[in-house]
Amino acid sequence: MPTIAVVIPSRNDAPMLQLCLAHLAAQSRPADRIIVVDNGSTDNTAEVCAAAGVHRIYWDVPGVAGASAFGFDAAGTDILARIDADSRPAPNWLARVEADLGASGALSLVTGPGDFYGASALICWLGRTLYLGGYFHVVGFLLGHSPVFGSNYAMTADVWARLSPAVTRDKPALHDDLDVSYLLRPDMSVVYDAGLRMAVSARPFESWSSLGRRLVMAWDTFVHEFATEHPLRRRAIRRQWARAHLR
Repeated sequence: MPTIAVVIPSRNDAPMLQLCLAHLAAQSRPADRIIVVDNGSTDNTAEVCAAAGVHRIYWDVPGVAGASAFGFDAAGTDILARIDADSRPAPNWLARVEADLGASGALSLVTGPGDFYGASALICWLGRTLYLGGYFHVVGFLLGHSPVFGSNYAMTADVWARLSPAVTRDKPALHDDLDVSYLLRPDMSVVYDAGLRMAVSARPFESWSSLGRRLVMAWDTFVHEFATEHPLRRRAIRRQWARAHLR
């Protein structure tokens, strides 16, 4: 049986983190390690981690990208799963992650959609349909494969070993899931499992400024990625690889 670590970057999210850890404790397939990357919290995050018996490591450089990478580096397991402090995984989430990756090969990632909570039914539907739906469809078209959703994805240790030297760790205004998705090489595959759902907070939609900040981050992330590898060149490289290897 492969070993699984769940990495959770968190900054001043102790109440939500406590609920997240309770959901992880109820998994039908328990995690072998749960790593909370404390990204400079000033609340009682340390006490919440101690009470739950999970491993807390400290990363004080602002930004979820660096915190997530630090957690992946520390995992030391066969599978690295990633959620957020406001994620509420279903009881079969890790079992499904393990099954999906087990059937997909050593250079695979798996991701799934999100179901928002904590706002009106209309806001949650718009978030699921337009915000996340747009992310998977528009970004997926640009990449030529599904992107991963930062609150709900996992990858093998072999994938992380390849990506780790290239991921961005020092830019706070960067979407780490988009960075990981863009860095994937042609021999790596992303499995989109529509049944691998994750309940996540609707707080990105609590104000126009909150939503706007995330959209600006997405733009800045694309600018960063495009400067390293133009999207048309990236897609051409993937097509060339596919023609050579998938005959």
